[in-house]
Amino acid sequence: MRIRYVFFCWLLANTIFAQNTITGTIQSGGLTREYLLYVPASYTGNTAVPLVFNLHGYTSNNTEQLFYADFRPIADTANFIIALPNGTKDTQGNRFWNTFLGNSTVDDVGFIRDLLNSLQATYNIDTNRVYSTGMSNGGFMSYSLACELGDRITAIASVTGTMIQSRLNACNPVRPVPVMQIHGTADNTVPFNGSPVSTFVSIPVLVDAWAEFNNCNPVPAITQVPNISTTDGCTAEHYLYTGGDQGSTVEFYKVTGGGHTWPGAAFTIGVTSQDFSASKEIWRFFSKYRLNQSSATGSPESLTAAWSVAPNPVQDYLIIRSADQQPVSRIQIFDAVGRLQQTVFPGTNDLIEIGTANWSAGVYMVIIEQESGITPLKVVVAGH
Repeated sequence: MRIRYVFFCWLLANTIFAQNTITGTIQSGGLTREYLLYVPASYTGNTAVPLVFNLHGYTSNNTEQLFYADFRPIADTANFIIALPNGTKDTQGNRFWNTFLGNSTVDDVGFIRDLLNSLQATYNIDTNRVYSTGMSNGGFMSYSLACELGDRITAIASVTGTMIQSRLNACNPVRPVPVMQIHGTADNTVPFNGSPVSTFVSIPVLVDAWAEFNNCNPVPAITQVPNISTTDGCTAEHYLYTGGDQGSTVEFYKVTGGGHTWPGAAFTIGVTSQDFSASKEIWRFFSKYRLNQSSATGSPESLTAAWSVAPNPVQDYLIIRSADQQPVSRIQIFDAVGRLQQTVFPGTNDLIEIGTANWSAGVYMVIIEQESGITPLKVVVAGH
């Protein structure tokens, strides 16, 4: 999927939204990875806000996704930050997420994890309200995050995406992950009924599988979406699977006659439903869920309370202690602008010593990763 409005997008990006759209890079998996960040004017840093990952499709990029699957007006009102990462390029020069090609070693789940850590170190992100959505390949990637990063991602939504059969077979979510799927029955890129050649899972099978993962009622409530636009060439039905574990649900918008498109989009690149806005429905869905309400994971407050850091302010070395004795998989240290400074793989769980003699004076965020969750600790380095 590619949208041919690049110049137009850049023109707008550098006029109307320039004051809120930030371009950044991080190092992840030995690669320099790019992202855009949309920060609404209502963000002050005083209150923790949600974060929505908005992932582009195959051959597209984050700038096109910013405009095509536009969440900015919603973020301005609801006060959430939008992260739009870029995938890497394949041998044909097309950007992609490593979810179905099978010939790439790029760790995109690790990239999203690292980017999330960096953003949490820089912005006041509500760790219980981190979501992922995407178009096509970005929808595939959102499912990968639900399978492999369910301890960090609260809920996901896929528009015109699915999963390949091997990834669905291997998927073992750590918790029930609320899922929304939006798909057109006339999608010729990611066929509604699947593809045996590419092993794309059919949409009905995919939706039923996630309803089963979440232990939802297998019989959905079905309602007709009002046919507001009688000239868009399609109609829509809404399927709701309720009763899932820990309050989870699965929602599915079946767009009869719809193509490989984002409902409600301003740009028409095929048969596009104008009976509802995918962006508005996705945020309505996301806004219902909190990670600490739909999982057994401890809240950030309880996790932080289990750790102590001393001395703080620090000069030559930092000692981090834990009372919970749970294994620590990794510790990352970020500076005040979100740049990764150091990664530590500790050999112990209760007392960890980190040298800081080479750190410049300033404020740092220490992100401690455990199976039970993520603990952010703020550290001040005094002048040496």
